Amino acid sequence: MRRFSFVLLLVASAFYLAIHVQPMAAAPVRAHKHTQTKSRTQAKSAGKSAHSARAAAKATPRGKSIRGSVAPVSSGSRRSGRQAAAQVRRQVHGVGLPRYAQNTPAVMHTRRGALRAARRRAHAEDARPSILQRVRLAMPAPLFGSHESLVHQNEMATADGLERIQDDDDLNDRIAHGSLVPVPVSSGLRVNTDLPANRRYCRPWTARFLSDLAQAHSSKFAGSAIEVTSAVRTVEFQRKLRHTNGNAAAADGDIASPHLTGGTIDLAKQGMNSREIGWLRAWLIPLEQAGKIDVEEEFRQSCFHISVYKSYTAVLPVSGTPQAPVASASMLAAHTR
Repeated sequence: MRRFSFVLLLVASAFYLAIHVQPMAAAPVRAHKHTQTKSRTQAKSAGKSAHSARAAAKATPRGKSIRGSVAPVSSGSRRSGRQAAAQVRRQVHGVGLPRYAQNTPAVMHTRRGALRAARRRAHAEDARPSILQRVRLAMPAPLFGSHESLVHQNEMATADGLERIQDDDDLNDRIAHGSLVPVPVSSGLRVNTDLPANRRYCRPWTARFLSDLAQAHSSKFAGSAIEVTSAVRTVEFQRKLRHTNGNAAAADGDIASPHLTGGTIDLAKQGMNSREIGWLRAWLIPLEQAGKIDVEEEFRQSCFHISVYKSYTAVLPVSGTPQAPVASASMLAAHTR
């Protein structure tokens, strides 16, 4: 009986061990199998992500990021090759892949290709012909006027034998005799509509100057016209103007307005861009240095005040020929500042 009980106890112990010990021994095996399955799943996900990155790199236009959320590298931007490469590097690194998939061979290949493309674009930008690059031209200085310049203009008018026109009767008489001619209106030259009809006249050499200027300006700035805001005036009108415009010149004396002789005109700066103003200054300066005109640039009225002399119709000296310096309004103004 005792032996039977002992055998029964052994059988029960073996049965207990068979039930509880075998699952405990199999647990590491199951954990290992689960780890292998998880690794295979992550590898498949990384492969899919890398494949998606390659497909996005092929479908994305050249110069844009894979996600498309970062601004593309513009061919017009003036970045150096290093800056452009750095921007593309930031774009490629930000594709949003998991950390374990960012250094896969496929992603590294896409990254190197994007960097090479950025360097090629930067090199092409630096190698553009110089004719396509923006060039800054120097702006000529303003042509300021002065008291001395007004005196000089009156002296030149006296030397040309010009008299001051007194009133409308005197003005109409000179128009009838042809000593004053109409301002030569054209597609490149217009007259301000506020200017009365009998004051749209000037001296013949001044008309010649306006025609030459309008032609040169139209050839440089197609579709743009110069506007004449003032031409001949009378002493009577100038005295009335002095009561309403404190900037107006006197009607008599050594500093009387040169408009009273009919040889002076005003050209509006309003409507001109900086390139046109700079070009006009550069066009006028050689004529002033040759003693053909005098220029004062006004800023309250925003215009070019230009007195043209009889000598304008004479042949201009050949460029580069030595000549004595000619006194001009701008030169006199420069000495007084």
